[in-house]
Amino acid sequence: MPLREPRRVLVTGGAGFIGSNFVHYWCDRYPVDRVVVLDLLSYAGNRRTLEALEGQENFRFVQGDICDRTLVDALLKAENLDTIAHFAAESHVDRSILGPEAFVRTNVLGTSTLLEAFRQRWNKRGCPQSDRFLHISTDEVYGSLGPDDPPFTETTPYSPNSPYAASKAGSDHLVRAYRHTYGLPTLITNCSNNYGPYQFPEKLIPLICINILLGKSLPVYGDGQNVRDWLYVGDHCSALDVVLHKGTPGETYNIGGNTQIKNIDLVYTLCQLMDELAPNLPVHPSRDLITFVKDRPGHDRRYAIDASKIKTQLGWTPQESIQGSLRRTVKWYLTHRDWWEPLLSEEYQAYYRQVYA
Repeated sequence: MPLREPRRVLVTGGAGFIGSNFVHYWCDRYPVDRVVVLDLLSYAGNRRTLEALEGQENFRFVQGDICDRTLVDALLKAENLDTIAHFAAESHVDRSILGPEAFVRTNVLGTSTLLEAFRQRWNKRGCPQSDRFLHISTDEVYGSLGPDDPPFTETTPYSPNSPYAASKAGSDHLVRAYRHTYGLPTLITNCSNNYGPYQFPEKLIPLICINILLGKSLPVYGDGQNVRDWLYVGDHCSALDVVLHKGTPGETYNIGGNTQIKNIDLVYTLCQLMDELAPNLPVHPSRDLITFVKDRPGHDRRYAIDASKIKTQLGWTPQESIQGSLRRTVKWYLTHRDWWEPLLSEEYQAYYRQVYA
């Protein structure tokens, strides 16, 4: 990147999976920037993920709710923030099916609160065109694809099929409206399924790795033929970096890993890696633990991202191969039991039984 003025960045949801990876990436790459993390530390937020940054001069952690307008206003003013990277969201489809209200509150009302606070602060700052509001969203807003349908583009009509996807679609529309109505310097990204370190155990890849280590069944929804496009979180962070520095305000950029895999094939691959890398497994071969369970209600069949726009206009492509990054991810969960074991709380166990019973 060329030399530039230091930024003052608010990262919402910065103790979550993608947000914390982004915070580590940004602090390493731009040490002169001020980074303030705002995170409620709900079940999926983990302050331990950021402990290596605690005490650094240009880093600050604030525990709080993005729906708390007074707090958001105070942070924007006190820190004179010029950039918001908005990751904070309820993001697990299964939980949105069990309790959609929390998703509407965080994803829609929370985004609305941030936008309005940022708009008013932006006006008081004289509407600098270098400021940015980056909204990180999902490919799930586009709905489901058939086997032969072309991948999602930025112009694919929205057709969300879960409460989670609908709440993210609502937040996307708010961000777009604030650009159109107020001229706010917003950016939207829609990414495919992420994987990597610091991901909460309810998500597929850590769930499979951890259950193999514990000798528990490996639940696979339906027939396992659902297809997802997988993106390594480090590649996602580099894409967001490019969007923040080179993206055109008001534009949307799809971010994908160019790797479509059936769920069952991904589980088989993870079993092979665990059999190879993890000694003394309770069950070997670990694929004997695979159990097909009742399908998720309204389960989308296939997602696929066309990331040609960000490649053509901004010069970004994913650098990680699925083989190498999956192996590295499995190794991370094998060597960081101290990070994930405390997360297997009674609340998590109750949720797990409710979903997979």
